Amino acid sequence: MSATDTSADEASSTGTGAEDAGAPGAALWSANFRRYFGARTGSLLGDAMLPVALSVGVLDSGYGTAGVGYALGAWMAALAMGVLFGGVLADRFTPRRMMVLADLVRLGIQGALAVAFALGTPSLAAIVALQFASGLATALFQPGVAGLVPQVAQDVQRANGALRIAESLAGVAGPALAGVLVSFSGPAVVFAIYATTYGISAACLFALRLPPRAGEPAGESFLRQLVEGWQEFRARSWLWGVISVFLLYGCFVAGLSLPVGTDLVVAAHGSTVLGTGLAAMGVGGLVGGAVAMRLRPARPLAFGTIGWVLFALYPLTAAVRPDVVVLCVGWGLAGAGLALWSVLWATTVQTQIPGDLLNRVYAYDVAGSLLSMALGRALAGPIARLTGERTLMFASFGVGLACSAVLLAAPAVRRLRAAEPGGGRPDED
Repeated sequence: MSATDTSADEASSTGTGAEDAGAPGAALWSANFRRYFGARTGSLLGDAMLPVALSVGVLDSGYGTAGVGYALGAWMAALAMGVLFGGVLADRFTPRRMMVLADLVRLGIQGALAVAFALGTPSLAAIVALQFASGLATALFQPGVAGLVPQVAQDVQRANGALRIAESLAGVAGPALAGVLVSFSGPAVVFAIYATTYGISAACLFALRLPPRAGEPAGESFLRQLVEGWQEFRARSWLWGVISVFLLYGCFVAGLSLPVGTDLVVAAHGSTVLGTGLAAMGVGGLVGGAVAMRLRPARPLAFGTIGWVLFALYPLTAAVRPDVVVLCVGWGLAGAGLALWSVLWATTVQTQIPGDLLNRVYAYDVAGSLLSMALGRALAGPIARLTGERTLMFASFGVGLACSAVLLAAPAVRRLRAAEPGGGRPDED
């Protein structure tokens, strides 16, 4: 694509935009960031509604828990398979174009499901196929999430903190809203609202006013750009070091503990207490995001290791047969830790990686995280049957502490300094 073609799509109009992004002391809520925040809030709310709407729709259609697993698994598998290609496409055609396209595709897919449920009982094959297509569209959307933040935000870390707070709110409000709606009106209405959130996201993203960027190198092939993204990923020891450790942490802490912890709490206290605990985790996420907006650690990844330690309290809390207060405190701290790490990690990636490579490099991060957590969820049941659920959760806590120690011990991770205000990317010590 030529620079002329790109600038026609990304031309800025008033200077409310990315040319000042990263300026020290700049305000957060520029017109561009407000639009992007609206887009992300819409998408996050829709994504949070999906598990409830899909689960109820599939179960009411008579396809059982296996059908729910097939539908949700198809979405995640498509996302994991397509995200690396989505990163290349975002760098070739700009992240905004790919995100708007993805939102429009998802609007059509979820709207089709709303119509199908309104007219009767769709086949399981149709549901699974549509969710697979939705996952592929999400793979086009997700890499741009990182790539657009430095373009629309004048303070990248505060922007990530605000987005994390929005994600926590959506994680609490989305399932609750979907649960209420589906109980009164059935899944068709929820899918219709779910589809609408993607329309809102597309409209907000289309309204962004971004400056033109340089065109892609002439003659560079898709495969070459994919390989180049891998080479840039591999060249940064702090980046692949974190992802390598997270392959273990994501599988044996986050992946294992979420389904097993849920089962332990429901067995001990019922679904109402589980909902209370998850709400406390969401509140913790709000607090962690707010704290991360204010903190400016010189070595963000070293400091962010605190978040890994705090999230390891999630399986520990579930394992000790907690009362409601202990559950809320433990899971609240876990939510705060998750938000703290997420903000510092996103900010580090967005400020350390050159903009023309960011979408491709970030896609490797997303792919590694998805695969490790999906593997952990798949292994949770078989391992729990061998070891017992509480024993597995204690072991998961131990793995979380060990991974945190390994992360902190890695020189490339521990010594990495925050980017200088204004976009400087300091070298490692």
